[in-house]
Amino acid sequence: MRVLCRSFFSLAVLTAFFTFSDNPVYSESFTDKNDTLNTKEWIHLDPNDDGYAGASLNKAYQLLHGRPSKTVLVAVIDSGFDLDHEDLKGSYWTNEDEIPENGIDDDKNGYIDDINGWNFIGGPEKNVVYDTYELTREYKRLKPKFGHNNNSSSKEYEYWLKVRDEYEYKREKSEETLIKYSEVISNIPRYYKLLLNYLDTDSLTLEAVNAIESEDTIINQATAQIGKLLNYFGHSVGYETMVNVLMPTEEHYLYEMNYGYNLEYDPRPMVNDDYENKKERYYGNNQVDDFSGMMGDHGTHVAGIIASNRDNDLGGRGVADNVKIIPLRTVPNGDERDKDVANAIYYAVNNGAKVINMSFGKHYSPDRAVVEKAIKYAQKKGVLIVHAAGNDRENKDIVMNYPTRKFIKGKKEAWNVLEVGANSRYLNESLPAKFTNYGETSVDLFAPGVYVFSTLPKNLYKESSGTSMAAPVVSGVAALLFSYFPELSAKEVKEVILESAQPFEGEVYLPGTKELVEFPSLSATGGIVNAYEAVKIAQNKIKFQVR
Repeated sequence: MRVLCRSFFSLAVLTAFFTFSDNPVYSESFTDKNDTLNTKEWIHLDPNDDGYAGASLNKAYQLLHGRPSKTVLVAVIDSGFDLDHEDLKGSYWTNEDEIPENGIDDDKNGYIDDINGWNFIGGPEKNVVYDTYELTREYKRLKPKFGHNNNSSSKEYEYWLKVRDEYEYKREKSEETLIKYSEVISNIPRYYKLLLNYLDTDSLTLEAVNAIESEDTIINQATAQIGKLLNYFGHSVGYETMVNVLMPTEEHYLYEMNYGYNLEYDPRPMVNDDYENKKERYYGNNQVDDFSGMMGDHGTHVAGIIASNRDNDLGGRGVADNVKIIPLRTVPNGDERDKDVANAIYYAVNNGAKVINMSFGKHYSPDRAVVEKAIKYAQKKGVLIVHAAGNDRENKDIVMNYPTRKFIKGKKEAWNVLEVGANSRYLNESLPAKFTNYGETSVDLFAPGVYVFSTLPKNLYKESSGTSMAAPVVSGVAALLFSYFPELSAKEVKEVILESAQPFEGEVYLPGTKELVEFPSLSATGGIVNAYEAVKIAQNKIKFQVR
């Protein structure tokens, strides 16, 4: 599934023209013209006092005022990071046991010059930017074995059929969508200028375009397309704006055709590892700050949600006020590989992380056992893993999304994994984000994940949406508890987060539909992360322990 955030503003326009049932696009209704709330701050608000479904961070810090804290390490396994961002200065971990750029593994941990973390998708000369989907890799792996075999009844053959059908269907639909989308974009300037001339005006309004009556086929085509776009924007905009908003989605489908579903593309030789050796640990490079090809947007945004400076007037405020981020680069533009994810978990645990944030996921995991072993290692060491539930509006009780806390054998699960869905700021039927995955047993709780304001490379800032944004809110709250209540174990911190979740008793839209369901049916707690209530419970736990 790649990194779990979406550019909903641009993707939503696609519905004005065509939609495929397997590739839904979403528009998150967020802006209320009568609402003057500063959206940069909404995740810090309290549901009871402020009327918005935030994480109650403002109240939590009021309660913590004067209480000492200790620095907590949070590992962020992600795409890439801007280590020099103005709002994250001092927020990244430094390996004090390593001498910078001397080409020696000073701390003998197997990673040379790992000053700030490690890049598991980098090699001696290049870093991986694009990779294929895991679905594509599975299709390529299995086709030589089963592509001409129509008689097998084995489970592996049945699995191949599922992979084959899904790959061929999705690739075809992606190609069709790209063709149609490119056609729409190429027509916008021509149609826009045509209507300007037709109406003899300098700008187009929705009212003027809707009033056009013509027997000319081209004029009618232009009226239909430009009218839909003006209706979407809600005000008059130029064709340049229309094109700029639509282009990121065209680029997404270009990526899918050139890389994601491309059977001939394989970037792994860049890494220079023995890819078939799943036990191999020491490969990659120290270039976690590589953000070529927009690779740093996601990782920097996630890091900022957790750790942006709370005391300056730049950008937004991070969730936690005394943390250091261990940046670990494993996620390309495409699907992350299981071996890299496992090794990033080991690295995080061995270097002292108390929390690991994983804002990524996918539907196929051929080396699931390797990741499971790493999760068990983190569990043994008392490290919490916070995982984004995914953006496919699927029921995770039914549809698997990897990595998962469910073990391959038996019914046991990893107790140290928190699964997080995304909520909007509205305490009404639109509370769950339209894109979020859910599950009464497989998703633990929800957290703010719609239009969350945070950092981007080169001292920029942006609102982004996705369970990718919700997970670091929970990671930040977990770090907050570890920081101010170091007496608590990882199990206790998880218990506090779940017990303190803010309930919402009412009907909400089932994500991706207009069907009304009870909000408590969408997660195990039926609630939203609430830092204030978590701090109150943690205080009581500490008092009880002292007695």
